[in-house]
Amino acid sequence: MKAAIYDQPGAPDVLQYKDVPDPVCPPDGVLISIEAIAIEGGDLINRATFPPPHPDYIVGFAAAGEIMAVGAQVHDRHIGQKVTSFDLAGSHAQLRAVAASRTWPMPEGIDMAAGASLPIAFGTAHHCLFVRGDLARGKTVLVQAGAGGVGLAAIQLAHQAGANVIATVSGSHRTERLTSLGLDHAIDHRAVDVVEEVMRLTDGRGVDLVVDPVGSTLQASLASLRPEGTLVFVGNAGGRDLDIDLWPALQANQSLHGVFMGTQFEKPGVHAAVGRMLEQAAAGDIAVLVDTRFPLAAAADAHAYVEGNSVLGRVVLVP
Repeated sequence: MKAAIYDQPGAPDVLQYKDVPDPVCPPDGVLISIEAIAIEGGDLINRATFPPPHPDYIVGFAAAGEIMAVGAQVHDRHIGQKVTSFDLAGSHAQLRAVAASRTWPMPEGIDMAAGASLPIAFGTAHHCLFVRGDLARGKTVLVQAGAGGVGLAAIQLAHQAGANVIATVSGSHRTERLTSLGLDHAIDHRAVDVVEEVMRLTDGRGVDLVVDPVGSTLQASLASLRPEGTLVFVGNAGGRDLDIDLWPALQANQSLHGVFMGTQFEKPGVHAAVGRMLEQAAAGDIAVLVDTRFPLAAAADAHAYVEGNSVLGRVVLVP
């Protein structure tokens, strides 16, 4: 099969498109013919910083396609079934072998690009908002990086839950699209001080919850919280050290929750939540935005595009 591989971490041009051996379907898994690959933030971080454990390493978390083979221990998947999948590597390829517990059947009415893009972004947002953040109707949430995959999902899910939604955004066209998805207040982090604007919007109180997938914004996120508020931080899209002063958080009795979804998707509640959101997307109740599509052969260009542009939603590779 063809795959986008790398042998040493670095800039996008370390990715090579080449022939590699086909993966073998495991007894507890399925073999998928991939039709769409969502480039996730973790894919970029891993490619840039993670020394691969072996040559011809295939990066990538998220991909959707059609099942070609089913392991002997699997009884709830079948050949020809369309599924979307998550794993810690292996998405940037024509074929993928993955545990069946890390797949979701694709409902009618959702295309493959949206199906590939939904589980990580919406699963992460749901977990941050409701499992860790205890978000409820009438509360106010700040979403850092509102135009990213997790941000887009968090805005929609928080709006549906009846929360007041504030997000950091850059660019008027992005603000308009996010407003149509449920954003109440946009803060242009390039033009104003985020903490000052949050305090203005909340009459000096601060927000109940912050969802922060950026990392480099953690200090501002803490400063935007009300006393006894909650910060949920997930990932490090900003790519900087996560050194912050926690003394103000201690004095304000604030709660901090770290989220790493790589260990969460197989949990029954998380897996079921993703399945429900796939159904919602198929029904048009939530929107999964795809910014641009690239051929898998141009994976290096696609990674460079994500890193160098103001992307709205996910960039998708097509084998």
